[in-house]
Amino acid sequence: MEIIQGIDIVNLALFIKKEKILIISDLHIGLEEAYNKDGILIPRFQFPEIIKHLNKIFSRIKPKITVINGDLKHEFGIISQQEWSYVLKLLDYLIEKNQEIILIKGNHDTVLGPIADKREIKILNFYNPNKNITITHGHKILKNLNKTIIIGNEHPAISFRERKYEKYKCFLLGKYKNHKIIVLPSFNFITEGTDITKEKTISPYLKQDLKDFEVFVVEDKIYKFGKIKDVL
Repeated sequence: MEIIQGIDIVNLALFIKKEKILIISDLHIGLEEAYNKDGILIPRFQFPEIIKHLNKIFSRIKPKITVINGDLKHEFGIISQQEWSYVLKLLDYLIEKNQEIILIKGNHDTVLGPIADKREIKILNFYNPNKNITITHGHKILKNLNKTIIIGNEHPAISFRERKYEKYKCFLLGKYKNHKIIVLPSFNFITEGTDITKEKTISPYLKQDLKDFEVFVVEDKIYKFGKIKDVL
């Protein structure tokens, strides 16, 4: 489904068609190990799910570049054993797919550098694939933004009046000042994310009234649900 002209939603990713760029965000690799350390025992199933979803995406499109838009790993101040292992496996998977990899720094990526260095991949604060688009994680306001901003950070999900105890991952489309803004859901399969109808937003780009933001729910396919105010 096209979210704006030239950009498609594919699974939990965005695809910029002209430049053939895939964008995913907020994988939080290592989250299971972090939970285990806190006494919350969950199986380590996330990495196979990430690969399964990427395989589905690559069966539909053939990008030249994959942008990971922040929070590739989960731990703030360390690199856990799970992060070392699975982040490198993910990078190798993308390299085998003949992908150029661009890593955008997220708020959880304070010590991502040693892993990225192993595969000689640079970490950027933002990426402009063309003169109209800026891709950035979304935890800091940037200067000199292009017409359309693509962020992660928020992990948007939504619930509905009829199913108020269920959450669904979603994309958001709205405005930030005089810019269009697209918010990616997390490419993380342990939690659905932040319910934008009930919970406070964390991204400074979303510290505003979101009632006119459009909602695109990701399930067996992409469902356009209108504006947030229409589903409250």
